[in-house]
Formats: sequence, structure tokens, C-alpha cells
Amino acid sequence: MIADALAAIVGGSNVLTDADLRAGYEVDWTGRYRGSASCVVRPHCTAEVAAVVAACASAGAALVPQGGNTGLVGGGVPRQRATVVLSLRGLTLLDPVDVPAAQVTAGAGVTIETLQHHVRAAGLDFGVDWGARASATVGGAVATNAGGSRVVRYGTMRAQVIGVEAVLADGSIIGDLRGLPKETVGPHLPSLLCGSEGTLAVITAARLRLVPLLTETAAAMVALDSLDEAPALLAELRTLADLDAAELVLPAAAGLVAEVTGATLPLPIPERGCAVLVDCAGRADPTDSLATAVGERHGVLATGPQRSRLFDVRDHISTSINARGVPLKLDVAVPVELLGRVVELTEAALPEGARLYAFGHLAEGNLHLNVLAAGDDAAAITESVLGQVVELGGTVSAEHGIGVAKVAWLERVKGPAAASALLAIKHALDPTGILNPGVLFP
Repeated sequence: MIADALAAIVGGSNVLTDADLRAGYEVDWTGRYRGSASCVVRPHCTAEVAAVVAACASAGAALVPQGGNTGLVGGGVPRQRATVVLSLRGLTLLDPVDVPAAQVTAGAGVTIETLQHHVRAAGLDFGVDWGARASATVGGAVATNAGGSRVVRYGTMRAQVIGVEAVLADGSIIGDLRGLPKETVGPHLPSLLCGSEGTLAVITAARLRLVPLLTETAAAMVALDSLDEAPALLAELRTLADLDAAELVLPAAAGLVAEVTGATLPLPIPERGCAVLVDCAGRADPTDSLATAVGERHGVLATGPQRSRLFDVRDHISTSINARGVPLKLDVAVPVELLGRVVELTEAALPEGARLYAFGHLAEGNLHLNVLAAGDDAAAITESVLGQVVELGGTVSAEHGIGVAKVAWLERVKGPAAASALLAIKHALDPTGILNPGVLFP
């Protein structure tokens, strides 16, 4: 029995077979995706991960690598009873910050929030941030190429990853955590594994690039009468040297946060409009330049604790949606000028009684479309919305990955040649298909 073999590696207390103990690992954060695993194994170092993977390979047991389990497309939960969930939360190694290099090495189980506190104590910062920072892990962020609110300034997770350590499907350990910023010996392995969603290797640690810690901050919330006004505002915001985030919140989503949390919105948002949350951070006070960029538009400026209140609206949207039901989540991106069109076509695809709660990242044209009460129409809504997004020149996943939710769309977005090339890489690195089967590829 595979559980016995794994217990010999990590100890019996770190192999969970009881249904009640497995339960939290078998359902995703939204409650939409769930399954049943044969067991959950919890290693605490790379050597144990390698031994676990080798044992599963020998037994022909499929593995689902899992980090903080904050994913939204079903990629981190089991799909079949024989699957072993490989929880990486125990890989919490966090090296001292290398200040001269502006780098740090972190284990796959380190949360983004823990990483932030660690590097800020050394006078540096980490360039990726989003609302699930307290639970989301470094390994999961690398595996999904996570983005978040600061992509406009620092890029996605791939831009922060200098080196990785990972375990291949046969249990061999690969990678390089030296952090050399200039290294041109062949293709860049970290870039290949970043965004591979646990299908090519199990990421156990990452060497991460850090950014300056900027303590002079200012924020604004700007109310627009229409989403079509957002591109002009974005053009003004891009002139700001200190622009850190430009977030988009539609009125239904903001209203739901106020309803669920009891928070008071800083200003009213027009029914057919939107709010843009802007964050700036620099070495000098950015308040005046931010006020100039906002101009005569209806908005509020905030610093200090008031700044945090503005972004609390954004950070509590997903939890507020979950408080009202299990959402259908569609994460898309289109050219910025087409954001209003995407909201229109999504609303047109909804059956009576369904409700859209939308928010996203303005600078990247990325909308998170959350539908409550989709019911039996979820598949039809998905087909309609994602199909039209692709026709508009957009993508069906800008941040959350493909997981199991969007496997059918990989080839439709990438094209058959690119899809075949990716599948060939999968077969080369995982010939028996034990790593996260059903994710990314059929």
C-alpha cells in the first residue's frame, strides 16, 4: 500500500489517510472543485519530496502537488481516488536575505506574507502581492506564475524567479539556487517550470529577486461613469514613476464587500461605471503627482491608514463572494480598450437570477469575472464568454492558470503547434504521467 511506503519516508503522522483529516486538502478554496485522495503526504525537505515522488513512481501512483490550496481552477485538488496529494506546506526553509544581491531563497511552503515580512525586515521588498498572501505559498505562486496587483511595476512571478530547485517525476532533483543574474548555459529552466502547474516537476524552493522597500506611499480611488473611460485614466497613470498598482472594481463587487464586511465605501460608484484603485510608492511623497494624474476626475486621495482602507475593498472581494455562494470564476484578459465589451458580453450570457461580480487589474486588461447562481448554465456561460474573449484577441487565463477548469482551451488559445510542443515537453519530463494528471493537458 502506497501510504505505508510514504510513512516510512516522512513518518506516520505526516501521512493522512483518515477522511476527516484529508478533507481540507480535497476541496479548492471556492468549493467548486473537490475529489478524494488515497492519502495526503506532508514532507518537510527536498530529500523527502524526492523519496516520495520516487515511491509514487515505483507504485504507479499519481501525485497532485499542493501549496496553500488557494488556487481557483481545480489544479491543486485530487481528481481520482488513487491520487496522492503531495502537500508542500512543510517546506518552510527561509534563508537570510542576501542584501547585496537583493535576493532570497525560500522553500515552496513559505507563504507570501511570511516572505514579505522577512525581506522587509532587511530593508527590501517582494514584487508580487495579492489578497491571499496569508495562505498562498511561494511554490504555488511559481507553479501558476501568479500575478496580483503589482504586475504593472514588477511583472508576474516569472520575473521574480532567478533559480528553482525541483524534483522530476523519477525522483531526481534538479535546479540551481545560486542566483547568478547572468547565466546563459542553455534554456532557462526556471522559466519553463514557472506556470507549469505541477505537471513537469515538483518545485521545492525558489531563489527570488527582491525590490527596493519604498515607504513613501499614496493611494486614490477614482469613480468613472463608464469602463470606457478607464484607458484614458490609465494613460495618465502610466506617466507616474511611482505607480505600484492600478486595480479595477465594478460597483456590484464593491457593494458586496460593503454588504458582507460592513465597510463604508469611500465614494459612490456609478451603476454602469467602475472604480479605479491606484497605489503609488516611492522614495519621496508621491501624493502631488498622483493628484495631478487623477486631475478633475471624481476621486479621493489617501495616505497612511486611510490608504489601507481603500485597498481593503479590493482585498475582500473574493472572500465576500465566497460568503454568498460557490462562484463560477472566469479569469480573462483583453486589450484595455475592450474591458467594457467583456463585461457586456458576460452579462448577456447570464441566465435569469445569476449575478456578475467583476474586478481586476486595469493595466493588464485582466478581469476576474465571478458569477453567482450560474447553476446548470455554468458550462454554457463559460463557452460563451471565453469563446468571445478569444475572438477579441484575449486570453482565457491571465493569472489563475489552466488547472482542470480550462484544459479544453489550451489549444484554442495557443494553437495546435504550440500545444503539441508543450505536450512533448510533458511527455519528456513525465513519461508515465504521474505529475498532476488532468491539469493543463487532457
